[in-house]
Amino acid sequence: MDIGHRLKAVRTKAALSQRELAKRSGVTNGFISQIEKNQVSPSVSSLRKVLEGIPMSLASFFTEETEMGTEVIFRASDMPDLGTHPISYRLIGHSRANRAIGMMQEILPPGADTGDDMLSHEGEECGIVIRGTVEITVGEQIHQLAAGDGYYFDSRTPHRFRNVGEQECELISANTPASF
Repeated sequence: MDIGHRLKAVRTKAALSQRELAKRSGVTNGFISQIEKNQVSPSVSSLRKVLEGIPMSLASFFTEETEMGTEVIFRASDMPDLGTHPISYRLIGHSRANRAIGMMQEILPPGADTGDDMLSHEGEECGIVIRGTVEITVGEQIHQLAAGDGYYFDSRTPHRFRNVGEQECELISANTPASF
């Protein structure tokens, strides 16, 4: 997906200038311009911050929202990857508008990190480690989790995920309200 082109289209549809979107998002209009020209690839947290100024969820940004469908099965090949290299976030139920739950399969290669900027958003999130190990920082607490371990926290608390292991880490996570 051309993130820059998509951001410009979404911003234009919302009738926002780069300057207004930047002001609403708490970033510089130069940063918005760089994203739209594909001169920078924003982190997930940076893109989420920009989209909050529209407002729009990451899922809405990466997928066209459709009417609530009757789909109950979502094949692996149909799940969009909302992550930014090298992290993969495969969203389950992406075509269902107004989802109450955001559920994803997350893949973090060794050394992958959600970024220096801690994530923070409305709601709660939880998950379970399927394989590998992950370091989760929630507020001032830092925990290492291995396969079979789980987590649950208030998503307004700044948080971060890092794969500190030597193998790929796979998580199944859910958040409500759906923020992806």
